[in-house]
Parts: sequence; C-alpha cells; structure tokens
Amino acid sequence: MKSTDVFFVSDRTGITAEALGSSLLSQFESVEFNKIHLSFIDTLDKAIDAVEQVNRASSKAGSPVLVFSTQINHEFRVMMSKSDCVFFDFFDTFISKMERSLELKSSHTAGRLHGLSHNSNYTDRISSINFALGSDDGLGAKSYENADLILIGVSRSGKTPSCLFMALQYGINAANYPLIEQDLDNTRLPESLQPYKHKLFGLTINPIRLQKIRDERRSNSNYASLKQCQNEVKRAEDLYHTNHIPFIDTTQTSIEEISAKIINKLSLR
Repeated sequence: MKSTDVFFVSDRTGITAEALGSSLLSQFESVEFNKIHLSFIDTLDKAIDAVEQVNRASSKAGSPVLVFSTQINHEFRVMMSKSDCVFFDFFDTFISKMERSLELKSSHTAGRLHGLSHNSNYTDRISSINFALGSDDGLGAKSYENADLILIGVSRSGKTPSCLFMALQYGINAANYPLIEQDLDNTRLPESLQPYKHKLFGLTINPIRLQKIRDERRSNSNYASLKQCQNEVKRAEDLYHTNHIPFIDTTQTSIEEISAKIINKLSLR
C-alpha cells in the first residue's frame, strides 16, 4: 500500500483543516496517510519551523507531501505555499471567493469558528455534553424527558461516542441506554424506555467486529465471545423490528455519518 505524509496547518486548533482535508483523503482508500498536525502556527518562528518540517518530509519521501491549511496570516500562507509540498489553501479557496461574491472583506480572524466569545451556541453545547455524560449507560433515566434522543444498543456498539459527538457539534441532548441480558430476554421495551419510544434510535454492529472490540476490553471472557456477540446483536435487532425503532449498522460507519443519519431520520435540525 502506498503511503504519504499529510500536514494539517493552522493558526489555531487545526480542527477545520483536518475535517476538510480528511474528507478529501477518505476518497483514496488504497493510500495510507500519515497525518501530522501543526497547530497554533501564529508566529514567524513557528511558521519557519513548519516550513522546514514540510521540506524535510518531502525530501525524505522523495516527492512533495500534502499540506492542508486554514492559516489566516497571508505571510505565513505564502511561505508554506512556496515550500516543497502540494498546498491546499482552504482560506484562499473559500474565503477569497466569498469576498468577491459579497464584495466585502472578511474579518481575517484566526479561530473564529471555535472562539468561545463568538460562538452563540457554545453554552448550549457544553450543557449538552454534560447531559450526555450524566445520562451515559442508562444513568439518566430521570432526564429522558429532557432528551432530544435516546440511543439504544448492546455494549460497545458506539452509543457513547455518538452521543458526545452530537452534543459537541450540534448541542443535542443525547442520552443512551445499554441493552443488557435482562432487556434482551424478550422483545418488549425496557420499562424506563416505554414512555419515550418516539425518541429512541437503535445501533447495531457486525458481531465479528463487536467481538474484536470487546476482546480488547475484556479478553477471553464470555462477554467477548463471538457466540455471545452474535446472540446479543440478533436479539437487539429483533427488539428494534418488533417495536418499529429505526436503527443503523455502525460497523463501517464513522461517528460523523452515524450522527448525520440519526439527526436526519429524527429531524433534529
């Protein structure tokens, strides 16, 4: 498999550069990308060092590496564009085009998206994160009334990370409930969930993948046995079908995709 270094460069956290860059990289499944983050490149010395790192990587590889940048500072962007790399300048690609279209200059403020003082949804997102943590693994039955949705599924099917992602990115109050042995004895919904059926969304997963995940957590246990995983997944899906609960398979699905599908299905945005 071919491999190459990829740099994500930013004046701030680099979250946007990585998100945009990774969406493009995902289209090349036959290439192994070694991702390198150069965040908070906000001084000349740091910019010079970043350029040197990129040049060294390209020299070692024998060909230009990839650089995805959301740098605001014009001088630093020019420096990086002249280095030995294939340069993807998201700022120039999108902001400059918008400036021409709107006939206005942007604020050129670094970290605008993630800045606390400029994000009107920040408090809501923090509140939702606390909600997700407080209602993790069925702990928040009393708070289900305030939940926007309740994810259900067998242990290690992806409930907690999905809830936290939706809280962080969208300010959604997402609770989750783990389906345990007692819940799977029949296809009747657990009593605590029955009043909130309209908020439920199920997750399922390939039993072989589930077995590998569980084995990392509790090796050579019945909990991690393939037979147990197959049994739990089948009974969970039976419960979904019987109660007409929408569900998705998380086996080959990213947290971003899981969240987007849930939000769309339940019309949460």
